[in-house]
Amino acid sequence: MTHRTEPRKAPQDPADAAAARHDRFGTLPERIRPEDTVETRAATLPDPARDTYNPDEWLIRYCG
Repeated sequence: MTHRTEPRKAPQDPADAAAARHDRFGTLPERIRPEDTVETRAATLPDPARDTYNPDEWLIRYCG
């Protein structure tokens, strides 16, 4: 269900219009840090059997 918004009546006085503009657009929104915009999660669950490989094992077997 959509809702209707009533159109705002523009202030007749230029000072009132400037004050209304400043109230609405006078400040920037709060800054968001880039670290807060990214979520990191492991794509798969760790597999202990797969992570047992040691890439330097050949050094121990053949050079030792």
